Amino acid sequence: MSVQPPEFVPEAFAEHLIEALPYIRRFRGMTVVIKYGGHAMTDAQAKNSFCDDIALLSFLGIKPVIVHGGGPMISSMLDRFGKEAQFVEGLRITDEESLRIVEMVLVGQVRGEITTQINQAGGKAVGLSGRDGELILAKKHYPRPKEGWKGSRKPVDIGFVGQVESIRPHVLKTLDDQGFIPVISPLGIGKDGETYNINADHVAGEIAAAIPARKMMILTDAPGVLEDPKDPKTLISTVHLRDIDRLIDSHIITHGMLPKIESCRTALQAGVNKAHIIDGRVPHAILLELFTNRGIGTQAVGDHTVEED
Repeated sequence: MSVQPPEFVPEAFAEHLIEALPYIRRFRGMTVVIKYGGHAMTDAQAKNSFCDDIALLSFLGIKPVIVHGGGPMISSMLDRFGKEAQFVEGLRITDEESLRIVEMVLVGQVRGEITTQINQAGGKAVGLSGRDGELILAKKHYPRPKEGWKGSRKPVDIGFVGQVESIRPHVLKTLDDQGFIPVISPLGIGKDGETYNINADHVAGEIAAAIPARKMMILTDAPGVLEDPKDPKTLISTVHLRDIDRLIDSHIITHGMLPKIESCRTALQAGVNKAHIIDGRVPHAILLELFTNRGIGTQAVGDHTVEED
């Protein structure tokens, strides 16, 4: 049995457009950094929704900058090559061979698919990595596991995994001047030309801080920050910068949500007005968070935040 599309109600459609109008007016000309990851990257319908949203933002005069992940695709390719995955503090141990595979997946596969699909939706997307124009200067990251690693609590060498030292956003300004949408792979370059794989959440926060962006949005596989991770009804709609440490210490924010909230902290401390963590599995999640009064996820704010309603 075929599923009938919902009935079109002209009055409701017009009301939604009017609701969106003040947000469109406020954000026009502003830069929004969007971290694209999770289910939204692997589900065909969610991917179409995301790329349509990005093209629409561009048509409306809003300037999206995309930082993409690719963890599931990397894991799948490493499995094909017989590379066993090992993680320290959620970071993949990356030897030289693994790094080549990571580059192949992020730059050769994932980024190309994203840019192509945004362009097919009518946008003007251009792919680049953090190495291009020395956008992301990085250094080797040595995590210090809280629970120890192989009996030691010393910093661990996990290979070609980096952390951001600085961002040189001039290449983004050049693309922006020409109306292009940057799609950035989270790879950085070291002082001696080494390539480092960097957590995409952290890259998004650093880029948002460096521009600086008006907003940062992180797409993930959760409704946002939850008081009870198993109950989506416990969504915390607003997290203040001063409360982040308390939420971490009380184990409300844990595991995969940690790099996301730390990215929000980085952006807010640099003057980004708001940072948002939203469920990328929801169709048109970006539009719902940006252009509706209620939004759908968790917004992170600071003392400097200006309300947008």
